[in-house]
Amino acid sequence: MLHGWFLWFILFWVFFLVGSFAIGGFFMFRKFLKKMPKEDGKSVMDWEEHYVNESRHLWGPEEKVLLEDLVSPVPELFRDVARHKIAGKIGEIALREKASKITQDLVIRGYIQATPKRDHKFLRKKLFENRIDVAPFEHLF
Repeated sequence: MLHGWFLWFILFWVFFLVGSFAIGGFFMFRKFLKKMPKEDGKSVMDWEEHYVNESRHLWGPEEKVLLEDLVSPVPELFRDVARHKIAGKIGEIALREKASKITQDLVIRGYIQATPKRDHKFLRKKLFENRIDVAPFEHLF
């Protein structure tokens, strides 16, 4: 029979592994659901990729810098995914509106629409730091 510190070590290790597998499984399942095709035959991730590729030529250097600045509060581990998701939403809006180029207004509107409400406070803070007026975007928050 196990006694003392070794018993506690084994119990800790069991709970740690089960917890890690549960967290990893949760995120893998979410990604799996995003990759599932919808009624039109394309998944959420397929559309995201389509909008990024179709709008790539519309991006200017200033707008790329603005997007990088806006996603800077996102933890490094998730920043690439967030950047891609937001760029996809910006591209979708630009293509829907038949924009000739991505503007600061499109970047901010796309960021607001692509992120959950709990992250909008970080966006407001970043816009305030960059001296960008949020009044035209209040209806989107």
